[in-house]
Amino acid sequence: MELAVETINNMTVAVVPMDELDASNVAEFKSAIAPILQAHAELVLDLSRLRFVDSSGLGAILSCLRQLSAKGGDLKLCGMTKQVRAVFELVRMHRIFDIYATQQEALRALAR
Repeated sequence: MELAVETINNMTVAVVPMDELDASNVAEFKSAIAPILQAHAELVLDLSRLRFVDSSGLGAILSCLRQLSAKGGDLKLCGMTKQVRAVFELVRMHRIFDIYATQQEALRALAR
């Protein structure tokens, strides 16, 4: 798996390229995101292509936040579908993450 990574105004955006983030592919996601997390302290994770996430996928995204927070960085999420947002709200993770509708909104929040 290759995450599409781009730099916009010196900030990094990574687009999760799959439809589902679950137990079947979470290890692949973690290995793809690891070098990005090491290279950058602040990151916007674009979830617009994601249609389904399970508990292992949520755990992987939470792990990204922990790694960035540990080095004084930050993670913003954007582009969630209604289904994915519902899962985040069901397990109250919308209270842990900063979630934005668009990349532009997330980048503006990260720039503050």
